Parts: sequence; structure tokens; C-alpha cells
Amino acid sequence: MNRPVPQPGRLPRLPGLHPSAWHLPGLHLPGLHLPSIRSRAAADRGPLLLAGLVVALTTLLASAVPQLIRTTADDAVNATVTRAGANAALVVTVPFDREDNFSGTRTRPQGSVQDVAGSALRARGLLTPDLAAAMKPPVAAVTSSSLSVSDHGPGRTFRLTYIAGGSGTRVVWTEGGPPRSTVPAERAGTAVRLDGQRWPVQVGLSQQTAAELGVAVGDRIQAQDPAKQDVEIRVSGIFRAVDPNDPGWQVTSEVLQPVIASDGTGTRIELAGLMSADSLPDGRLALNEEDITRTITFTPQPARLRWQSSESLIAAVVALKASSGGVSDYDLALKWESGLDAVLQDARAQVAAASAQASVLLVGLIVTAMLVLLLAAELLVRRRAAVLAGIRMRGATLAGIALELLIESIAVTLAGVSLGVLLARVVAGGYSWLWLAPVILVAILGVPVLGTVAAASATRGRQAPANQSARQSALRTRQLRRTALEAAVVLVAVGAYLALRQRGIVSAGPDDMGGSLLPAIAPTLGAAVGALLVLRLLPFGIQLALRQATRSPRSLPLFAAARAAATAARPLPFVVLIMSSALLTFGLAISATESNGQSQGAWRTVGANARLDLAPAASVTTLARQLSRSPGVDQAVPARVAENVMVQADGAFRYVRLVVVDAMAFRQLLATTPLPDAPQLDRLQPAVAGARPTALLRSADGTHQLPKNLELKWNEVTIELAPVGTAPAVGDGPDGVLLVDAAAFAATGGQADPNTVWIVGQPAAGALAATAGPDAAVTRQSEVLAERRSAPLAAGLQHLAVASIGVLLLWGLLSVALGALASAPSRGEMLARLRTLGLRSSEARRVAAGELLPSVMVGSVSGVVLGVLLAHASLGLLALRLLTGEATDPALVVPWSSAVPVLLLLVAVVIMVGVESSLRRRERLGQVLRAGNL
Repeated sequence: MNRPVPQPGRLPRLPGLHPSAWHLPGLHLPGLHLPSIRSRAAADRGPLLLAGLVVALTTLLASAVPQLIRTTADDAVNATVTRAGANAALVVTVPFDREDNFSGTRTRPQGSVQDVAGSALRARGLLTPDLAAAMKPPVAAVTSSSLSVSDHGPGRTFRLTYIAGGSGTRVVWTEGGPPRSTVPAERAGTAVRLDGQRWPVQVGLSQQTAAELGVAVGDRIQAQDPAKQDVEIRVSGIFRAVDPNDPGWQVTSEVLQPVIASDGTGTRIELAGLMSADSLPDGRLALNEEDITRTITFTPQPARLRWQSSESLIAAVVALKASSGGVSDYDLALKWESGLDAVLQDARAQVAAASAQASVLLVGLIVTAMLVLLLAAELLVRRRAAVLAGIRMRGATLAGIALELLIESIAVTLAGVSLGVLLARVVAGGYSWLWLAPVILVAILGVPVLGTVAAASATRGRQAPANQSARQSALRTRQLRRTALEAAVVLVAVGAYLALRQRGIVSAGPDDMGGSLLPAIAPTLGAAVGALLVLRLLPFGIQLALRQATRSPRSLPLFAAARAAATAARPLPFVVLIMSSALLTFGLAISATESNGQSQGAWRTVGANARLDLAPAASVTTLARQLSRSPGVDQAVPARVAENVMVQADGAFRYVRLVVVDAMAFRQLLATTPLPDAPQLDRLQPAVAGARPTALLRSADGTHQLPKNLELKWNEVTIELAPVGTAPAVGDGPDGVLLVDAAAFAATGGQADPNTVWIVGQPAAGALAATAGPDAAVTRQSEVLAERRSAPLAAGLQHLAVASIGVLLLWGLLSVALGALASAPSRGEMLARLRTLGLRSSEARRVAAGELLPSVMVGSVSGVVLGVLLAHASLGLLALRLLTGEATDPALVVPWSSAVPVLLLLVAVVIMVGVESSLRRRERLGQVLRAGNL
């Protein structure tokens, strides 16, 4: 067989390297040797499989998280609107046409029902298509102004109400029947009321309303309108609602049962009577035209609300509200009112905060995953260094080597991305490509670039310059390049934190997670800067360790220090370890802080372990004494809590939350709960005849400047108070708080019967409800906390934080493992040669542990400290208050579990040393003496 004759100055081409052998049927790839690609991939299947799994896991997180946030955003909008209830309704007030005449007579408006139905249709036509699609069918109502019915009890008011819509607000008449017209049918459209004449109107009453008024069928209700004119109301029947939860009843809830309301003037009981289609014209005729109004209520359907459409809905609602008072196309001045825009704005703010926090975690995961992929590529190139150098020496071009490695990387990356996308579809129901680009780029180009550089370096034939000044110049050039790179990272990190401080972390929402990428990447860049700083300080620590080791009379510390110095020369594993540890600690701290903030917010909302809300009555104090003796109850404190109480401070009016409570009992309650203590409660003095009662005042704007003069008007009694300190925060929201001792308040003539009982302890739910009675509303701190933690955004972020912590721990373990594998050959060679000199196996394990443990310990501990610093620096900028339900950002909490990753990493090093030592036992010492056979 003829063999090719080598030409002078050229290496002979091997048969397998000839281009004619590098083809498949229908495929011609010049310069490639596919069998070599397959054989190298088979030989290095472990690192390639690891790289593919890293790509798959990163793809799963990067593609599933945005999709899950979009789904969670829709759930959060739905939950927020549902929780808002009637505040999210869209209400338009449509005044009736006034009868223009000067004769002092008014004609009975027979077409009132048709006017109400027509106004509902016309109002719905003014809604935008998106807004109309999100609303339930409108509920039309006609209501009168509050009528005084003081003859039936103090503080009672009554309204005439007509409702059309919902499911027809169906009722069952238990006594009597529906209201009827007070005039015969033939006079229905022609009856006239003279000026000053009383016109009777029939209404139906619910069973609870009839009991509250003490009336029966056929009785008359003595009422007066705001002008003090008598209104004749006749009871035609008593009913119960077929479906009390029908949307029609929610418009005027006082129709079904009395509503107890309280403000700065005291307590009142609001009631209403139901008019029918027959009696509605009589109701309009019985009152002055300005005392009866027509409203159309649109209640949103939470299931039809989506995050993407929320912005257009807000704009539509704002436009309608802005048009209030104008003239519509049917020549009626409309007034639109709704809290839907504010509710959706709150939901968007919460979703934006959650999306931004998720992007912070996701950026950290992706950046550390890219570094792990580079670390795996570096290990793979180290394993192939001799092979790549041999291929290059046999005549392969750098482009051919890069193309072969690129084909291998593309195959591994595609397999990992496909697996990750498939899992993302299973987990999240979809996937996103936005965050995958950098991961795919590093996974594809890492090995080809590093491998090509290694092959080029092995054959470039450059030698170190003999001139010392030239060597120093080359060293300075390398140092300047490193300094420039580090300075660029520091400058970008500083810019990111400045952007985070100026713009905040909140982005536009789940569809724009990359909109605030620079602020979101700030914690990750901070971790990178910290890692580079520790890396700069590491040589000084190594020199100190070597100096101490040389002074030791034993040789093992010197061997371990020398090997540790050689291992520390590879910065990438150390940087990955520090960054993964820092970001892991950052995630643990933020997650624990958010969880603690939710708990503190639930305590502030409830005020104790449990809270009872009842109608104001002196009997509430007796009920509190009974509860204090119940099993599981440590303390029961009665109080009067009134919202929106107007006070006058130094001549300026403001609204506060009034709290009238026994100051000593309230101080003991705060001391036995996680709520902040209020030492200024001791400044409240007992009642003194002729002296102003002392009080604590908390401003809504957070300022603590006390006014000199403070007046409160309560139950038509003006009470002058002497502010002596700052009141503690009571309840939700940033509202101002005015706290007065109950005994001092009563001594001034202010009657404030308790309507709240705060309970400390763990009473049984059944016993508590039985003791409090059916009219008491029971709120538990544990239930409020569970509800907040199970909310879509809070639960989703918690799940993402747990997944991020697990993945970052995995990245840290991989950095330790890959770093140990990269240094294993040289370490094994040294230990094997030392074994030939009498080093025992146990001593070899100690040398190996002394090489690996210091860097892992320094890196993990530095990462923990750096993570705590990052959490402290970023806490006030992450808008955690939007998800904890507190008015201010929660205090930083660093959990004890932050030390667990450090212990796990150290245990992993011990395990790797044991496995490596076990594998080294199989080596024959005779082979150690042969150079290059290790």
C-alpha cells in the first residue's frame, strides 16, 4: 500500500484528516472530522452533560418565571378587585328631569321606571368596549336623601329606595305584599300634588328593618326630609331576600338590614324601605325634586380583568370621572364616581414591585449560571488541552477547531434549551425567550472561544522575553487590563445603584421585566464588585499563610499553603463561589424580611391575636370582662375606635382615627404582643376636674410636632384636649391617630361606648364566637397573615425565592466541585510524589483539605457578609412595603439559615477530598516515578 510522502517543511496529512473523508451523504463540511467530534464528546460526556443540565435548569427558570409572573399578575388584579368590593364599582348619578312650572303643582311621573331603565342603557353606552366587557349588567337604583325617623329611636335615618337590575332583587313576602300605587290606575299619569301637600308612599321592609323600627304591615313611619317637612310612609309588607348576595342588594345594603355608622358626631343607624315599580312615582312625588337621585352602578367582574387591559381601564375610568358635571348627548348632567382606577393602580403597583423583585432574583440566577457555564467550559478545555494542541500541530486550522467545538456546543445547548423549554411549558404553561439570549450565547461560545485560544497558545511559539524590563512591561500591561476590567464593573455597579436609588426598583410590570434592567442588576453587580475586592485582598492572605507555614516545624502546613496558593491563582471558581453565596444570602434576607413584614402588618391590622368588632354599646365592656376569663384568653381590652373624626389643631382641621381606651390596659396589651411599645402612654394623666384631658396625637404625614390647642367635637359636645406625646400606630394605613384615656374622656362628658375588643391569647374559635354572639365580627391575626401570605404575588415571590436559593446553592456547590476537578491533576501528582517519600494517606487527605477548605471558607463567609451588606443597602429601594401591607418598609431580618450554605459547602469539600483520596489509592507508586504517567 502506497503511503503519502511527506513534503519538506510540512507535516504529513493523516488519512482521517483529509477533507474527502469528512462528509456525510448529502452533507459536505470541509475542514471538519465528525468522528473526532463524536469521540471527543464521548470522552468528555460528563462535563458536557453537566453543561447541558445547567443550560436546561437556567432555561427553565428564565423562560418560566416571566410567564408565571404574567399569570400571577392577572390573579393579583382579580384578587385586589374582589377584595375592594363596592369600592371598585363604577357609579354614575343621573339626575331626573325637573318639572318646569310656576304654578306650585307637580304631576305624578308615571314613566319613572322607563326613565330608570333607559338611563341604565344609555350609561352603558358611554363605557368603552373594554370597560363594558369587564362589567356586570348595571344595577339601577333610585334613592332619597336621609330622612329623620327619630320618633322610632335616636340616631335613626331612613331612605326610600328602588332597585332594578341584578337578578331582579327577588324577595319573598312573609307578611303583606309589595308596595302599590296610592292612586287608581286611571289617575296614575295625571295625579297632581299641590305645593305643601303631603303625598303618601308605600314601601316594603325587610324583617330586620321592621324589627328595628318596631312596625308591622299597615303601620306608618313618621319621617321628615332635610327641610323638616313631614313625609308619609306606609308599610305595605315585610319581606326576606331570596339571594342576599345578589349584586342589586350590594348597592344599598341598608335595605336588607340596618347599618350602624359612626363618625365624629356619634353613632347613627341607617335603614331603608323598598319601593316597587308601582310606588316609585309616588316616592318621587312625596319628596322635593332635589331630595331624590338616580344612580347606575356597574360592578366589575374580577375574572374578566387582566393585567394587560388594566391600564386602558384606568384611563377609561379617569376619563369618565373627568367628564362629570358636563352635558351628555341626552342632555343630563352626569356625575361619575369610582374607586376602580385607584384599586387597579394599587394592583399595578404591587405587580410592578413583585415583577421587579423577581427580576432581581432572576438576574442573579442568570449571571451566576453564565459564570458556571464558563467554569465548566474552562474545565473542559483544560481536559482537552493536549488533544487540541496535537490537532493544531498536525495541521488543523484554528477556524476548523473552532467550528468543530461550535458544532458540539450547539448540540449540547440545543438539547439543554429544548429540555428547559419543555419543562417550562409543563410548569408555567408557556415560555419566554427574553432572558435566554445571554445564557445561550455563553453556552454556545464558551468552549469554542476558550478552546481556540488554548490551541493557538499551544502552537504560537512565543517565548517569554529575556529582558527584565520587557517582562515588567508585559506584567504591567496585564495588570492594567485587569484594572480596567474591574473599574468598568465598579462603574457599572455604581451607575446601577444610582439608578436604583433615583428610579426605584419598580418597572412597568410583568410584560416589561427588562424595562428597568439597570436597577434590577444592581445587587448582582454589587456582589461582583465585592467578589473582585476579596479577590484583590486574597494574595495578601495567601502570603501571610505562606509566611506562617514556613515558620512551622511541620511540613504539612507548608504543603497545604503552597497548594492553596496555586489553587487561588484561578480566580473564576472563587468569584463564582462568592457571588453565589452573596446572592443566596441576599435572597434569604429579603425573603425573611418580607415574611416578617407580613407578620408585623397582620399584627398592626388586627391589633392583637384576635379582634371583635361590634355595635357601640356599654355592654361591650362587660363582654370584655367575660372574655378575659375564658380559656386561652390572657387579656381582653375594650376600646372605641372611630374613623374619620374631625379635630381642630391650632385652628386647622384634620381627620384622625379616634381611639378611646384604658391607657394602662393598652400598654399591657402592647407589651405582650409583637407590636411596638408606646412608652408615651405613661404621659396620659388621670381625669382631673376642670383640667383638659391629656391625649396622644399621631399625624398622618409622619411628623410628630404637637399642636398647642386641640379640640374634638363628639356627640355635639366640644372637648378640649392637651396633646402630650405621639400616639402609637393603630390599624392599617397612614391615617392620623388620636388616643385618649377612656376614664379621662368620660370625665369631660364624652360618651364613647366601646365597639372593639382586642384579645391577647389563643382562644378557641368556637368558644370565642359563642361568647361574642352572632353580631360580632371576629378577625384573627393568624387568618389575616395566612391570607396575605397566600395572596398570588406574595406566594409567587416566596416560591421563586425558595427556587432561587436552591439553585444558587447548587451553583455554589458546582463552583467548588469544578474548581476541585480543575486542580485535581496537579494536586494528585504532588500528593502521589509525596507518598513515595513516606506521606501517609491520612496526611495526604489533610493536605488536600488544607488546599481546598481555606478558599471555600473565605469565599462562602465573604459571600454571606457581602449578601447582608447588599440586603441592607437595597432594602429601602425594593418597595417591600407594597407586598407586606405596611405603611413603611419592614426592618431587615437576617435568618440563622444564612449559615447553612457555608456548612454545606464545607461538608461538600470534605466529601470531595474523601472521594478523591479513595480514587488515588488505586494508583501504583511505581507509575508515580514515571514522568507524565500520572
